[in-house]
Amino acid sequence: MASIDYAAEIRALRATYESVAAVSDAETLQKEIAELEQQAVAPDLWDNPDEAQKVTSQLSHKQSKVDRLAKIESRIDDLEVMVELAEDEDDQETRDAAAEELESIRKALSELEIQTLLAGEYDEREAVVTIRSGAGGVDAADFAEILMRMYLRWAERHGYPTKVLDTSYAEEAGLKSATFEVKAPYAFGTLSVEAGTHRLVRISPFDNQGRRQTSFAAVEVIPLIESDDTVEIPESELKVDVFRSSGPGGQSVNTTDSAVRMTHVPTGIVVSMQNEKSQIQNRAAALRVLQSRLLLLRQEEADAKKKEMAGDVKASWGDQMRSYVLNPYQMVKDLRTNYEEGNPSSVFDGGIDKFIDEGIRWRAGARRDDED
Repeated sequence: MASIDYAAEIRALRATYESVAAVSDAETLQKEIAELEQQAVAPDLWDNPDEAQKVTSQLSHKQSKVDRLAKIESRIDDLEVMVELAEDEDDQETRDAAAEELESIRKALSELEIQTLLAGEYDEREAVVTIRSGAGGVDAADFAEILMRMYLRWAERHGYPTKVLDTSYAEEAGLKSATFEVKAPYAFGTLSVEAGTHRLVRISPFDNQGRRQTSFAAVEVIPLIESDDTVEIPESELKVDVFRSSGPGGQSVNTTDSAVRMTHVPTGIVVSMQNEKSQIQNRAAALRVLQSRLLLLRQEEADAKKKEMAGDVKASWGDQMRSYVLNPYQMVKDLRTNYEEGNPSSVFDGGIDKFIDEGIRWRAGARRDDED
């Protein structure tokens, strides 16, 4: 095993730490924490549960960031002492422990570095994710359901609460579409790099001749609307239809017309909600998601960016951003970053952190190129 130049490695760790700390702006973070702490102890905070949840969630996230920065700085100091001790006493066991700690600190710094790249206008927001089946028939509907489980498992691994807002089941198997919230700070900034067309290649379990099938699904990610956002929609621009909620195979799961389909006539954006208990709740949820989509559209127009919105992704050949191949070999590859892994089962079980991290770095690089 090659010897490690610990002096150089520790200098590199400190340089990375200082860069991350500078971008994080610890002084501003402390001020924001103090303000949030004042709001958190207000006696009437929980009169508005949604606002209370927002305050406590932001406080926890910002405090965690400060704590992680302080902890990493302390760990680098401790690593330096550990290396000196190993050299003074010629202790191989301590050298091995130092090597493990060096790698662990690198990983922790990399995670913090990713957070500093989430600086978009709405990156701090919670996210609304919609998955739609595309070309590929029943395999595409099944793929849409697989992707939904993948993202819900990813959120579960991180302890992020989720709420399914709408599910439209396909006739034979899988989903035509599904919409759910990920209720965590920076969920939008993190998951927005997942937006686009996803492609699956496998032996179709629905083909009795065992042929290989290529299918597609589209993922849309938008920021969740907040109470202080001003996206007013005149009633004259809305078309609202009500229908009965349906389950797998198209079966009715509700005896009343509680599901809501809301269309924004000027843009043609359609939102369906059926997972709340009443028509009023479904209408409110649909309006919130519609406002979120219009908010993102407004930002894109204001920035004069002509990128396709996630809802316009064709979910077919030629525009895919990631491929999941199960046959004739096993591989998941992101076509933007070229990052790949050889264990699709792990990825489908929510193991997408590395894909997300590489996507965030790729996006930050693309933004820098645009600015230049």
